[in-house]
Amino acid sequence: MQQAGARRRGRMERGDASRQLILATAERLFAERGVAAVSSRHISEAAGQRNSAAVGYHFGSRADLVRALLRTRSEPIERLREEMVDRLGPDPGLRDWVACLVRPSTDHLAELGDPTWFARFRAQVITDPALRELAMEDSARSASLRRVVEGLRGCVPDLPEAVYEERRAMEVQLLVHGCADRERALADGRPTPRATWHDAATGIVDALVGLWQAPVSA
Repeated sequence: MQQAGARRRGRMERGDASRQLILATAERLFAERGVAAVSSRHISEAAGQRNSAAVGYHFGSRADLVRALLRTRSEPIERLREEMVDRLGPDPGLRDWVACLVRPSTDHLAELGDPTWFARFRAQVITDPALRELAMEDSARSASLRRVVEGLRGCVPDLPEAVYEERRAMEVQLLVHGCADRERALADGRPTPRATWHDAATGIVDALVGLWQAPVSA
């Protein structure tokens, strides 16, 4: 019985290790080549899996793999955002809410060290019509993000709904692609406008505050 239990634990540990290796490899390849250009076979081979069907075995479809990758990163980002929101004072302003939107992502990228691939992977997902819904589905599960969106909307109550939705879309694009562009420059060894992810977040927050405060033309 003990030997059988030890064998089961060993198989589970090897399976978990394979899953994590496949996730890390997929994130890197998707970031570098684009999601559409990378097959499950490519991922399995690059991850050193003897079975070329390992991705399907561990994750199912490509959408399931993308969903698992998003969840792997969204969970620590969610924890960081919850902590930020909980630290807000009694009367947070627009900049406070925007910071709660931006800094959890950039803080997580900073925590990952160098190099990172998540920002470029996320940009690939956001711009792929077949995968964008997965990113939206992932965001919809975030209770802290809903609090941030509600708080931000309360800071711009006079914005017409159509303009608000338009700027929300711009906000997502600026955050996602701003992070991806910086990550790409770091990967290529090119200089970046800001020295750290913390400083890069400050620049994005400044730009988004300006976006929300911009006048509305008739």
